[in-house]
Amino acid sequence: MSAATILRGRLLRWEGDPFEIGDEALVWEEDGAVAVADGRIASVGPAAQVLAAHPGAEVRHRPRAVIAPGFVDCHVHPFQTPIIASWGAQLIDWLNGYTFPEEARCADPAHAAEVARLFFDEQLRNGYTACCAFGTIHEAAMDAFFSEAQARGLRALGGKMMMDRNAPPNLCEGAQEAFDRSAALIARWHGAGRLGYAIAPRFAPTSTPELLEAAGALARAHPDCAIETHLSENPAEISWVAELFPQARDYLDVYERFGLLSPRAIFGHAIHLSARERARLAEVGAAVAHCPTSNHFLGSGACDVAGLKAMGVRVGLATDTGGGSSFSPFATMRAAYELGQSRGAALTPAQLWRLATAGAAEAMGFGDRIGDLAEGMEADAVLLDPEATPLLAARSARAESPASLLFALIILGDDRCVLESWSGGRRTHSRDS
Repeated sequence: MSAATILRGRLLRWEGDPFEIGDEALVWEEDGAVAVADGRIASVGPAAQVLAAHPGAEVRHRPRAVIAPGFVDCHVHPFQTPIIASWGAQLIDWLNGYTFPEEARCADPAHAAEVARLFFDEQLRNGYTACCAFGTIHEAAMDAFFSEAQARGLRALGGKMMMDRNAPPNLCEGAQEAFDRSAALIARWHGAGRLGYAIAPRFAPTSTPELLEAAGALARAHPDCAIETHLSENPAEISWVAELFPQARDYLDVYERFGLLSPRAIFGHAIHLSARERARLAEVGAAVAHCPTSNHFLGSGACDVAGLKAMGVRVGLATDTGGGSSFSPFATMRAAYELGQSRGAALTPAQLWRLATAGAAEAMGFGDRIGDLAEGMEADAVLLDPEATPLLAARSARAESPASLLFALIILGDDRCVLESWSGGRRTHSRDS
């Protein structure tokens, strides 16, 4: 074993889910430490205990910093990064006016590689150390995504978009072609280092039954791959799905008929669900990616996070950039809080922080590896500065509890708060450099 590096400061970790056992699930050490060795967490807890267990270790002591699990983004579109902050459209117009033209540019491998670099720079600068990503239909774009993630030592899921109708011809492909190209990417990247593949039919409206059957066949051939798609984001979208698939009981049933509803499935948005769909998600053990900045920005609605969690559905928080309006986990948690307020079910600071870390990791199927700071887990962590701005420093000085401090970060924080990001035991971002 290599020599340990110890991160010392105010420590946040988990002992359970605050949606299940209350906010006591959040464990706070005012003087805590994490020992990192060989890419994993060697020990964690009160600083005195960790220091005693690793004499001679290099100690990085930031007494005012908050050491927390790295943030996890369980639904994001890297190659939409250049169109973030584009004005004025709801979902279908957004796709046609902004998304499809930008994704078409990724036919150029050099452009795709440039965008992948920008995307991961932004993710790390904002404290994200893992993500689940939709690509474009282009193999080269996913090669760029995976290559960049691998070079930075990140844990990442991703998949080539599969589409064969209701999109520009240059972004469509036949069902067999979609199967073959996806299978080639699985062979190249699934299980390579910290990478995994997610089978990715964009959503039902851009999929013929033949394409969804191809995606289901991929899922049967590769049961350890994740599945990612979109579900019930927008009322007009739901009506469209009902017209395209009149034999289906509802939107979720479209996916289930083709073998795409499973415990490895991650459904983005899931806002306008029927009682049957909610019950079926819980019964099967599928996950939902809650994308609050996107839902607010595109006028889609508000996911019933508290209700889904009460039913036992796994829910994680996600940026959904570029439909999402920010790479910041603080902006994303803040939007989730505000949307919860609008439903009369405001989420607590512990619940919000859990959704952005362990909840998103669990949605991706990685809850035993990332999303928490526990002995034996992969060493993904973020060091946060609660005094990064004068206003935040003033509010943090008056925080009467850890929850109050965390909520101040949620409401007032941004990328300036991210001192360092650590991924797989390596420092992958430093604000000061």
